[in-house]
Amino acid sequence: MGVDEETVAVVGGIGEGAGPGEKVTVLSGAYRALTFGIVSVVLLIAFEATAVGTAMPVAADELNGISLYAYAFSAFFTTSLVGMVASGQWCDRRGPVPPLATGIVAFGAGLVLSGTAASMWMLVLGRAVQGVGGGLVIVALYVTVSRAYPEALRPTVMAAFAASWVVPSIVGPLISGTVTEHLGWRWVFLGIPVLVVLPLAVMMPPLRRRAAGPPEGVVKEAKAGSRRIRLALAVALGAGLLQYAGQDLRPLSLVPALAGAALLVPSVRALLPRGTFLAARGLPAVVLLRGMAAGSYIVAESFVPLMLVTQRGLSVTMAGLTLAAGGLTWALGSFLQSRPRMEPHRERLVRTGMALVTFGIAYAPLVLVHSVPVWTLVVALTLSCLGMGMVISSLSVLLLRLSAPEETGRNSAALQMSDSLSNVLLLAATGAVFAALGGGAVSVESGAEEGSAAKPAAFVVVYLVSALVAALGVFVGGRLHRREP
Repeated sequence: MGVDEETVAVVGGIGEGAGPGEKVTVLSGAYRALTFGIVSVVLLIAFEATAVGTAMPVAADELNGISLYAYAFSAFFTTSLVGMVASGQWCDRRGPVPPLATGIVAFGAGLVLSGTAASMWMLVLGRAVQGVGGGLVIVALYVTVSRAYPEALRPTVMAAFAASWVVPSIVGPLISGTVTEHLGWRWVFLGIPVLVVLPLAVMMPPLRRRAAGPPEGVVKEAKAGSRRIRLALAVALGAGLLQYAGQDLRPLSLVPALAGAALLVPSVRALLPRGTFLAARGLPAVVLLRGMAAGSYIVAESFVPLMLVTQRGLSVTMAGLTLAAGGLTWALGSFLQSRPRMEPHRERLVRTGMALVTFGIAYAPLVLVHSVPVWTLVVALTLSCLGMGMVISSLSVLLLRLSAPEETGRNSAALQMSDSLSNVLLLAATGAVFAALGGGAVSVESGAEEGSAAKPAAFVVVYLVSALVAALGVFVGGRLHRREP
């Protein structure tokens, strides 16, 4: 599970579920069932995320849908944006219980649809349903942490969330590959819904007791809620058009690219806190930095295996293993930020974390020089993941602290939207540049032979863009707190 009495922080204060003289932890009697329930849900979502990527090539091939391969992933992303916004509105009006329960059911239904798909389009539809469920769940979990746990315990819960990704990131692809090979790819999808039943049953009773209903003073704004859903649909459609344009580098692709930008830009500005793109102090800077950190790191990580296979001649398995240790240091970074003594230094912690992320990304293209040992890249990436653990969890804690109770859902949705949008937009932009510089001509099968290593500039530019975004994040990290009057 990744959480036990030794790894969970003990924070000060006598509270519900603790006896006289005892300190409250996330495993105290009042919180134990809820903690294990929500951490189990995150664990299963993490396993699904790491396992599906392994099984997808086989599924697409069997369903004669290689041409639709990218849509199996983009469908999840685009619908998750709608789920995030809907969940934020729902949580602010009725509390996190309804969207969390609905999201888990939708996520499971999407897995069943994908696992029983008779065609690739049906699998894409299943992934779209999963995306809605995933968007509903992730925002509802943030609101649950805000509503059900005192502020002193929230950093520990965020650290537990990060720890829940460690085991899936290491063993998920191995288990998924084994299941795919011996039982079939369908069981990678069909095996998870059954496992969700137990944590759902465990967490719902304490969740209803501690976080049911809307927060005090909430004002129901049905019209505002429906407008935000329409804006989310516009964001999803705009992002999809930009992804499509980035994959098809013809002059005609400018049409969907411009249409996507026209839909995306005004909608995102309306959905994110005012001042986000100007890095205004406080909440806007927190939301912006979440996107900058996530986007810069995901871009860098995505190109590492391809670079090592095509430029250094590593096997696909060995190239993938260079990323395995990162899950451990990511969890360590999240654990460090949860220490009570770190609380007064959270902004400095975030800036240090972003500096580590920048270093890891900037170092990556050095392995294009064959005299540079590959193991040094592994060290750099583990340091980068340490920084990511410090940054991502700290930003989640700051967002909850800066959000009024009736705005927690909306702001949590904005944080997740910033994360997802930056991933897809930076990947689309760097992918287009990579292809334009000849990166698309590299060959995985030929490794570093037959001229496939002749396109190092394509990788250099990708990492240059990613490192620049991360470096700007160090500056934004100094604007997370409102300036005292």
